Amino acid sequence: MIANLVQLAAEEEQNPLVPPGPELLVGTVAFAIVFFFFWKKLLPNINKVLEQRREAIEGGIEKAEAAQTEAQSVLEQYKAQLAEARHEAARLRQEAQEQGAQLIAEMRVEGQRQREEIIAAGHAQIAADRKAASQSLRQDVGQLATTLAGKLVGESLEDHARQSRTIDRFLDELEEKAEAAR
Repeated sequence: MIANLVQLAAEEEQNPLVPPGPELLVGTVAFAIVFFFFWKKLLPNINKVLEQRREAIEGGIEKAEAAQTEAQSVLEQYKAQLAEARHEAARLRQEAQEQGAQLIAEMRVEGQRQREEIIAAGHAQIAADRKAASQSLRQDVGQLATTLAGKLVGESLEDHARQSRTIDRFLDELEEKAEAAR
């Protein structure tokens, strides 16, 4: 028992933080084997996976930048097309307004021409009607005058040629007096 006590006392004197030599040697060898395994097998796989992730992230960033650049380019093209479309619409509106104004002017000219034709035709018709009425009136007045003169004189005045000349002269004198009075 004393020997056990001495051995216990010797063990108690050892530092509990420092393992015994054979344990230290076995632990170091085991650590070296595990470290070698990690270094040869696991570390390349981890680095490979990390490199793939880095490339994927960088590729994603590059793709995103390329997509953003392309989107910006498309946006600029869209804006240019929109500005061009607005310009074209303004030009078409201006052309339509000019054509409308030209059509209105043409229609006015055509309306004026038709109005002048209608007025000229009306004046010609009035002149023709006046002439016809004048002729008819001359004949009627001539007949009435000869009939009246015949009744006054008591004789029939049947000489047509002389009768017409007398009536025409009389009516011409009346017209000249009417025109002079105006």
